[in-house]
Amino acid sequence: MSDAIRRIRLPLSEADTLSLRAGDMVMLDGEIVITAGLPTIGRLLECLDGQRELPRPLTGAGVFHLGSYSRETEEGGFEVLYMNPTTSTRFNHLMPKLIRGFGLRAVGGKGGLDAGCVAAMKETGCVYLSFVGGGAPLLSDAIRRVVRVDWSDLVSHYRMVTLEVEALGPVTVGIDAHGNSLYGSLSEEAEARMPEIMAGLAEARAAATGGTP
Repeated sequence: MSDAIRRIRLPLSEADTLSLRAGDMVMLDGEIVITAGLPTIGRLLECLDGQRELPRPLTGAGVFHLGSYSRETEEGGFEVLYMNPTTSTRFNHLMPKLIRGFGLRAVGGKGGLDAGCVAAMKETGCVYLSFVGGGAPLLSDAIRRVVRVDWSDLVSHYRMVTLEVEALGPVTVGIDAHGNSLYGSLSEEAEARMPEIMAGLAEARAAATGGTP
C-alpha cells in the first residue's frame, strides 16, 4: 500500500490492474460506465445470455455502481448533474458472472463485494474501487462530458451511461486483482475482537445495573 495518490487512466491496462494493491488510493481519468440499479444489471446479464444485444463493448472497462441525478436537455442531450455511489453488496450474487463474462478490469461503488466476487476478480484480473459515500460534489466535479447513454427506455437513474471523467476521486482500492480485500480483513478483525467487545459490554451493563445480570 502506497501513501501517494496515483493517477490512472481507464480503461485499465492489464499491467496497471495488476500493479494496484488493496489500500492504494487513486484518481481516475478516462471513460467510466455507471449504473445504479438491478434493472440495468439484469439487462447486462441478458446480454451475456444472448437474449439482448450489448450496446457497447465492456471488455476491460470500468463499470461502477454510481447513482446519478440526470436530465434530458432541451437540445435533446443528456446532462448528469451529480453522481454518488450506491451499495455494491446488493449485486453480490450477480457480479461474478458479469466480471467473468465481460472481462471487467474495474468495478466499484461503496460497501465492497463478497468472497465469491473476490474469487472472480482474482481469476480475471479485476479490482474493486471504493467511492466515498456522500461525496457527490467531489465526484460530480470530475465529470467532463456524457459520452453516450444506452437503454434510454429506462428511467434516467437506471440507464447505462458512459462518462468522460478527469481526476475522479480519490478512491481506494478496496479489493485488488490478487485476492486481497480490505473488507475481508475488517470482517476477520471484527470477528476476532467480538469476545473482547462482548465482555466489555457485559462489564458496562453490570456497572450500570449494580451487578445485576
